Amino acid sequence: MPIPGHIDPVPAPRALKPRADGPTHLLGLSRHDLRMALETSQLEPKQAKLRAKQLWHWIYNRGVTDFALMTDISKTMQPWLAQRFVISRPEVIEAQVSTDGTRKWLLRSDDGQDYEMVFIPDADRGTLCVSSQVGCTLNCRFCYTGTMRLVRNLEPGEIVGQVMLARDALGEWPSQPDGRMLTNIVMMGMGEPLYNFDNVRDALKIVMDGDGLALSKRRITLSTSGVVPMMERAGEEIGVNLAVSLHAVTKEVRDEIVPLNRKFGIEELLQACADYPGANNARRITFEYVMLKDKNDSDADARELVRLIKQYKLPAKVNLIPFNPWPGAPYECSTPERIRAFQEIVFGAGISAPARTPRGRDIDAACGQLKAAAGKKSPAELDRLAEEKQAALG
Repeated sequence: MPIPGHIDPVPAPRALKPRADGPTHLLGLSRHDLRMALETSQLEPKQAKLRAKQLWHWIYNRGVTDFALMTDISKTMQPWLAQRFVISRPEVIEAQVSTDGTRKWLLRSDDGQDYEMVFIPDADRGTLCVSSQVGCTLNCRFCYTGTMRLVRNLEPGEIVGQVMLARDALGEWPSQPDGRMLTNIVMMGMGEPLYNFDNVRDALKIVMDGDGLALSKRRITLSTSGVVPMMERAGEEIGVNLAVSLHAVTKEVRDEIVPLNRKFGIEELLQACADYPGANNARRITFEYVMLKDKNDSDADARELVRLIKQYKLPAKVNLIPFNPWPGAPYECSTPERIRAFQEIVFGAGISAPARTPRGRDIDAACGQLKAAAGKKSPAELDRLAEEKQAALG
């Protein structure tokens, strides 16, 4: 949907290329759309309702992509389905594993667009970092993805497909609530999720469906750079945890490193956080704060962060993120001593402020490092692109 203002994201007008073999993709369709796809293919409504329920179970609970393996569907119906429909996964162009166990996949869509996803294992959980766009509209200056143009939004099937692919890689079929490695999802990959609201919402509803992938909304976090008009809708229509890329506490600094601040300022953003449906002490809003040397890491910055959180009475925690370098980055990471000093001020005010341990740096999978390999540009091209995006901000 259009967002009022002067930096509306306008993806390049390119329709998804149809599959050469013609079948309809089922992955990413809602229950209703799945049933309608069957009815459109001349299955009578009662039969379509039954088959849709069966297909939903096999696709999202069992992870099956071959109709011939769906044992409760008749052998005459299986080829009928195979002629008309397909259950696919994103194409894997490259898969990397970090020395710390982090995994990164470079994926390619049917129309040849590349995007990335990352799985971060921990002792008690595993988190999948999911992309929502190919490239990004925004130009957050510390983020490698921000050096890419926005190519297009990912479709619901492409977003859900990342979760399915991770489950494949981890051997986690059939889907079950206990004992699985993939326990959490964060919409923190490439792109701004709230500038692809409808597709992200529809994909996450599939992920949360209790008869399929069955991830609780409490296990899913959506991160935004501050698309204020969409935040309330996200709370009402999706209802997952909210993370906000704050990264600065003054207009001057946030205008520089998160240029969206020129459209939706800090005060407007924090008020939207205060109004976010469902936020409470049990479901706190996470403020992401990248630690940039001599830019946003002073004691005064820490005290102002505390003041703002208390002023707006926010149920909040702060994630302190050591800056992860990338080629041509204009910033350096704060020193460990400076991060600890900043952390102690925030902790001392009674606000949780863990310092995140960088994961996957050696394979460019850490926070702010994602950028599809096919989109890498020369330094001169990066400078020109940054100037274009900056000009679009006014």
